[in-house]
Amino acid sequence: MSDQINMRRRRLLGTTLAGISLLELGLSGLAHAQSNATAGSTKAAGAASFGPIRQINAGTLSIGYAEAGPQNGPVVILLHGWPYDIHSFAEVTPLLVAAGYRVIVPYLRGYGSTRFLSADTPRNGQQAVVAVDIIALMDALKIDKAVLGGFDWGARTVNIIAALWPERCKAMVSVSGYLIGSQEANRAPLPPKAELTWWYQFYFATERGYAGYEANRHDFNKLIWHTASPKWDFDDATFERSAQSFNNPDHVAVVIHNYRWRLGLVQGEAQYDELEKRLAMAPTIGVPTITMEGDANGAAHPEPAAYAKKFTGRYQHRNLSGGIGHNLPQEAPKAFADAIIDVARLA
Repeated sequence: MSDQINMRRRRLLGTTLAGISLLELGLSGLAHAQSNATAGSTKAAGAASFGPIRQINAGTLSIGYAEAGPQNGPVVILLHGWPYDIHSFAEVTPLLVAAGYRVIVPYLRGYGSTRFLSADTPRNGQQAVVAVDIIALMDALKIDKAVLGGFDWGARTVNIIAALWPERCKAMVSVSGYLIGSQEANRAPLPPKAELTWWYQFYFATERGYAGYEANRHDFNKLIWHTASPKWDFDDATFERSAQSFNNPDHVAVVIHNYRWRLGLVQGEAQYDELEKRLAMAPTIGVPTITMEGDANGAAHPEPAAYAKKFTGRYQHRNLSGGIGHNLPQEAPKAFADAIIDVARLA
């Protein structure tokens, strides 16, 4: 799809959908976490959610975010991945609030109520820009330093912040460990079995894939939920609650750019070239870190032994049993919350 067509699409969608009400996100008041707030739980009760979503201009975005806990509490920022949203942390959040933390859970670019401030800003999904978004959010909220936690895109983002801006990261919890990559590294072919797990990446590289994801994002993402967490018995209501965030007018463009950028099929923005050069060197991370992995993660992920040496500060790795898949915070909220509390004590 040409840049000209992309720009026309962005402007059309921005005009027709910019006025979407935050109420349409279907977010209810913060409720108490119930039966699946255990390390081994595999069925989401859907009992916990968030209060009204806040908005703040930060960098190139108006970022939508949930916030809970005391204003003067130590700050935790939790970042979701694809194709998930802030509700991955709906049951983690009350556990952290009970421990005295101020918890902030933003929608990444292309999700929920997060919007680009200008129709002319590229709908860029490269790895560095998502981290820049979170630094801009911290600046806008006047947060100097926070404990960071995430999975999937969120884990990569907290890795990047810890590596490039360690002064902003008190400590980190990262599902699936060290996920910083580069276009050069991604040129190397993988064994066939590993390539198979990335089928959607190759689908997204085609115009058919772009059109297919745009037309079928709901069912596509539900399929990913099932394959990435094959033992997670989530119900339809749990998926639908998150699926609303995929209606963001920039969702498809950001997702497609992210995966095409990884394969070197599209360029990022020149202003982030220096950051990407630093990330391509696979920098070590010195902040206190706990990495986590579920025993039933159906998504592509590295083995813990492959990345342990990338963490040069105080470090622990935790394997979770009980059929825990890719969306670890939502499938095992207590284990994830415990890791956040424990890693803060390592700092």
